[in-house]
Amino acid sequence: MGQQIDGGRIDTVLAQAVEGGAVPHVVAIAADRDGVVYEGAAGVRVAGGNDPVTAATQFRIMSMTKMVVTAAALQQVESGALDLDAPVEQYCPDFGDLQVLDGFDGDTPRLRPPASRATVKQLVTHTSGLTYWFWNADLVKYEAVTGLPNVVPGRLEALKAPLVADPGTRFEYGINTDWLGRVVEAVTGRGLDVVVKEGITGPLRMDDTMFLLDDARRENAVTVHVPGEDGGWTSAGELLNQQPEWWAGGHGLYSTPRDYIRFERALLRGGELDGERILGQATVDAAFTNQIGDLDVPAEIPTADPPITDTLSVGPGYKWGYGLLLNSADVPGRRRAGTGAWAGLFNTHFFIDRTTGICASIYTNSLPFITRDQAWKMYGDFEEALYASL
Repeated sequence: MGQQIDGGRIDTVLAQAVEGGAVPHVVAIAADRDGVVYEGAAGVRVAGGNDPVTAATQFRIMSMTKMVVTAAALQQVESGALDLDAPVEQYCPDFGDLQVLDGFDGDTPRLRPPASRATVKQLVTHTSGLTYWFWNADLVKYEAVTGLPNVVPGRLEALKAPLVADPGTRFEYGINTDWLGRVVEAVTGRGLDVVVKEGITGPLRMDDTMFLLDDARRENAVTVHVPGEDGGWTSAGELLNQQPEWWAGGHGLYSTPRDYIRFERALLRGGELDGERILGQATVDAAFTNQIGDLDVPAEIPTADPPITDTLSVGPGYKWGYGLLLNSADVPGRRRAGTGAWAGLFNTHFFIDRTTGICASIYTNSLPFITRDQAWKMYGDFEEALYASL
């Protein structure tokens, strides 16, 4: 265990978030290089029930899956099996069929070939031109007029979604890591579930992190919650396909706060935890280094699907490493410059501050994502309380 901190202020943040209706439930956890320094929770697994959430409760971590799968890809790079600069279609020939959506003539999509071939690195850095519907109105319209599903229902057809920009021309957050998972499968000749288990969750003893839960773990999982008609929260049940057609490298994992903090600690420690090394120090350093050059993560990405997500407003000065959002300046009273972070669509969030030597994550399962006065505010309140307690 790490040096324990006085978590009273953090406990208050969590309790107030649930009591005030900002989230249906919440678990938070923080650690240093030596172990967990804080655990706390408030609320119940399912609205209307009486089973409290804990740091051992199962959550859908959605896009927090991305860094795990990115690490699996980086392991293949370290072994020499994967070339980040190679075109994606070298490993997945069907990627070469994708075209760029260049607007519409009425309801007819205008498609053209991309100006260059997207590389594996561009998948890792979200600069391939792929996007998500909830932050791109053109893709919302494309899916509506063509009937193409988004990736959440778990149908392989979703990977036929077009690019919305030429590779390398802008940061566009999207289904890149789903494709990266397919690349990993092509390189290894194994399912992504096996690669992740053998390369990451197994060595790190993350026994509760997996793409599909067994019956016992399902009984220990929260459900996804949405705003109810009475102003409170109501359970929407299970939103992820339990028989998916592919392992979704962008959003498919379930985990527990206690499990995922072990992955965070391994990155905090330069790729090693409890004698098990999952990545080399130089690879981890690269993950925490700007990998998009002069491109920027947009200061604001407007929502294109308000029931799913609010507008993302990270502010200026953010870059992307390998699987991580990086802030280029200190955030007063909070994370230091160079911190790596990301989140999940059902309102989970993690960050790894190598300067301060702290990593942390916070979990609920609810929609919409990052609502300004609810989940987004809670993230910030938790982080401020944590740093004030160090």
